[in-house]
Amino acid sequence: MITYSIVDGTESSLKNFLKTLPGVDQVGAEARAAMLGTRSIKAASKNYAIELAISMVDLTTLEGADTPGKVRALCSKGLRPDPTDATVPHVGAICVYNDMVSTARQHLDSIGGSDLPIAAVSTAFPSGRASMPVKIHDTQDAIDAGATEIDMVIDRGAFLSGRFGEVFEEIKIIKELCGDRAHLKVILETGELVTYDNVRKASYIAMLAGADFIKTSTGKVTPAATAPVVLVMLEAVRDYYELTGTRIGVKAAGGIRTTKDAIKQLVLVNETAGPEWLNPALFRIGASALLNDLLQQRMKMREGRYASPNYVTID
Repeated sequence: MITYSIVDGTESSLKNFLKTLPGVDQVGAEARAAMLGTRSIKAASKNYAIELAISMVDLTTLEGADTPGKVRALCSKGLRPDPTDATVPHVGAICVYNDMVSTARQHLDSIGGSDLPIAAVSTAFPSGRASMPVKIHDTQDAIDAGATEIDMVIDRGAFLSGRFGEVFEEIKIIKELCGDRAHLKVILETGELVTYDNVRKASYIAMLAGADFIKTSTGKVTPAATAPVVLVMLEAVRDYYELTGTRIGVKAAGGIRTTKDAIKQLVLVNETAGPEWLNPALFRIGASALLNDLLQQRMKMREGRYASPNYVTID
């Protein structure tokens, strides 16, 4: 295999590198993901997993009907998921549209949440259909408003047309804009990439271009964070670490709604990338309703009963 250092972002260097990647065994990937999904978790481990999953949630609202009041409520919930129990960890980040970043940042700062990251979806999310100057302005606007994480979408049309250099260059430019002010999560929108081989290739292009995280999807397209797709992406970050010594994070987004779903994701992480990825710095779950189920299951584990519907807020 040629080394990643030969990749300079040109079309030819990227294509030469991508040719060296082994193909994904579709049957094998799906069988392994299904097998890992059947792993049983003992009570003590489940308590730990629930706490860990809460800390990994990117608590998200990405609706046209979002209001400042809704975003402030989401921020309060993310910082103190259970107002009656200060031992519950805060979530990994609050994820919103650009125009809500300043609202989220100001509110979090006012309630003692200055360390809680704000993630902004960027580069003409969710379609990515915009000129590069628009994508640059979109990203800069979010960072200037206080975003400390940028979730950008790749140009799937360029990727599927084989214009890998164009995809690489866009990610590189956005990464340079982020600098030291924001981490960059690159959304592959795996539901539109068709094959697991494409998911692997897109993962490597994003990592080589400077992504801090690779993310499954926008949550607006199905299928999204399927177990085999997450498995392929985890294999990619594991192998990239062995190749370069750099650990890249993974964010699974779309369709993860229950504690059982979240724990299956953690098993995938542990068994594929390794326990080093079992922390919010290297694994996130993009979700909204998931946090409520995690809180209810947490109470069940501690008190032997499920919380009433009034125990958690309605999102």
